[in-house]
Amino acid sequence: MHSPTAKVSGYIVLMIVQIIFLILFWLFVRYEKAVLPQAIGAEDAGSANEHVSKYPQFQDIQVMIFIGFGFLMTFLRKYGYSATGYTLFMAALVVQWSILMKGFLHMESGKISLSLENIIDADIAAAVPLISMGALLGRTTPIQLLCMSIFEVALFAANEYLALNVLSICDCGGSITVHAFGAYFGLAVALMLRPASDQNEAGKHEGANYLSDISAMIGTTFLWVYWPSFNSVLADGAGGERAILNTFLSLAAATVTTFVVSALVSHENKLDMVHVQNSTLAGGVAVGTVCNLLLGAHGAVLIGIIAGTVSVLGYRYLTPWLTSNLRLHDTCGVHNLHGLPALISAIASAIYASMVTVDDYQSELEDIFPAMVGNNGTATKIMGGLGRNASSQAGYQLFGIVVTLLIAIGGGILTGAVLKYTNFRNLQKDEHHLDEQYWEVPALENKEE
Repeated sequence: MHSPTAKVSGYIVLMIVQIIFLILFWLFVRYEKAVLPQAIGAEDAGSANEHVSKYPQFQDIQVMIFIGFGFLMTFLRKYGYSATGYTLFMAALVVQWSILMKGFLHMESGKISLSLENIIDADIAAAVPLISMGALLGRTTPIQLLCMSIFEVALFAANEYLALNVLSICDCGGSITVHAFGAYFGLAVALMLRPASDQNEAGKHEGANYLSDISAMIGTTFLWVYWPSFNSVLADGAGGERAILNTFLSLAAATVTTFVVSALVSHENKLDMVHVQNSTLAGGVAVGTVCNLLLGAHGAVLIGIIAGTVSVLGYRYLTPWLTSNLRLHDTCGVHNLHGLPALISAIASAIYASMVTVDDYQSELEDIFPAMVGNNGTATKIMGGLGRNASSQAGYQLFGIVVTLLIAIGGGILTGAVLKYTNFRNLQKDEHHLDEQYWEVPALENKEE
């Protein structure tokens, strides 16, 4: 499995997967009616403009996925090629697979409709395996990442359908269905691939240098700037604008809090770059599920303060504990950036859902909490029926995060077992966090320690 032939066969498998996607697109995917040429003089000839209008937000999300996530993971001093390259590869793969998987759950007349909204949905789904990759960064092969992504996106699409359509929870920014799922799925895989007890120490190349940390800050900055678009792109009207406002305020509060708490808990009371790169973003995750609700400016700021504090403390105390006691190596600390803030968001959603009234939300109630409306015209059978009260909706919000955690952790354990105990090649300790295993690296880099 270590021979050049094995590596080549792996890339042949990747090409076969792409050809399978080609066949599935040919058989099942068709342009949505609104993006097809309209008959001359047709009244709805300009309706495609509704889709084009979200293109700026689509660009923002593209920057987050392909630049933000990629560069955030370049902190490993000898893994920059892989961090950026595998991000590009996985996102391109997952966008296609997500269009198909989500489309199969919403088919009309046996076909999947393709529009800009489908692509935006698929871009958001690409964040899921990228989050999981963060937990495993530097310790898996490209073929393992491919296998993980294929299985994870299928499970993610099913869980998202269950949470949003059957349980009918509110999750505008995807903190439950995207961030929590990706984080705990990845952590479960990492737990299954954990090293032996005599190899639990940090790898030789598992660390940053001055330049790699600056490179990672590029990813942090792009993610910070564009996160309001990520949270608001699927919201409409006033709810979309509230999502932007609440996300920005939560990010700002989390950033200030991160600097303060980092200085308080770090060695010699100096700022820790790991905290600045990651915990400053925790506010965007923690406010995601509730970003389109009537939080008030104070509510968004409070969520940001809590998220920044919890995230920094997680990096400082929880991550080392998980490594030393469970041998769980969370390379990027996704538990502290995505997992814990997502749990905060889920709890916040239950609190705010319990206070929802028709007088507050007026005509937006049906869009945000469809199960609380007596007759909303949905074709999906919602669990518990329509006409929920506020306390019931709060309960379903908590039920949604519990179901998501169970599916993510269970799926991650199963996937990790497949990757570990079947014929997949597992990297050896001295191969971790090195680009040169799968990349042509300049000779000068190969000589450096």
